[in-house]
Amino acid sequence: MPLRVTPLDTPFKARLGAGQRAQVGMWACSGSPLVAEICAGSGLDWLLIDAEHSPNGLESLTAQLQAVHGYPIAPVVRPPANDTVLIKQFLDLGAQTLLVPMVDTAEQARAAVAAVRYPPHGVRGVGSALARAARWNRIPEYLQRADETITLLVQIETALAVENVAEIAGTEGVHGIFLGPSDLAASMGHLGQQEHPEVVAAVEHCIAVANELGVPVGVNAFAEATARRYLAAGVDFILVGADVALLARGSEALAAKYLPEEGTGQVAASY
Repeated sequence: MPLRVTPLDTPFKARLGAGQRAQVGMWACSGSPLVAEICAGSGLDWLLIDAEHSPNGLESLTAQLQAVHGYPIAPVVRPPANDTVLIKQFLDLGAQTLLVPMVDTAEQARAAVAAVRYPPHGVRGVGSALARAARWNRIPEYLQRADETITLLVQIETALAVENVAEIAGTEGVHGIFLGPSDLAASMGHLGQQEHPEVVAAVEHCIAVANELGVPVGVNAFAEATARRYLAAGVDFILVGADVALLARGSEALAAKYLPEEGTGQVAASY
């Protein structure tokens, strides 16, 4: 007899709704299941496995979801676009929480909601017998209960999205919004200036709107002072680092510590 799998829980949605402290996480951008597993054992609350700006396809995403399964961290997957076909594929892989990028309007938010739901409430294609999400139809009544297992987050990262933040956050079926200061800065004419006062003000405005609506809100902030500012402003979840950034900065620090400074022949001082 085949193993009958119990319905999957939704740790990220449950934590966001528990009213506890902000959930702190990091990016997994290397495309490596081994690196994702290392990050999964970090003690952080959540891990964003990225497929928008990272070398991730269906196979590597599957391997990473398998690698982190069983760890107490909550995996979140970001597709490269708000695309019905891609969202269907990512859900079928077993991703339970999606962060959909570049959502500028309530109409686009509704499209994302439809993409994660089966008919008659949405347009998600039915392939549970072929999909890891349903454990190949070993989860009883997966089709009827799939909505319970999915968390949809949408990303606010343009000036237009900031204008529409209340309507986007209030869209039925959206479980939370996430603020992307990098693209927001570019959209506002401040490319590369995430700390620009106008960008920070826009982020804090969105946080305030989400808090007023009772909608969970998250943000990306690698600089500690900025992260703590947004935590104090009331974010519910936050990303404070990335695997590739940690490796890049850490390897540079090793080089600075042990290699001669250019033009001196002397090893850099370390204090």
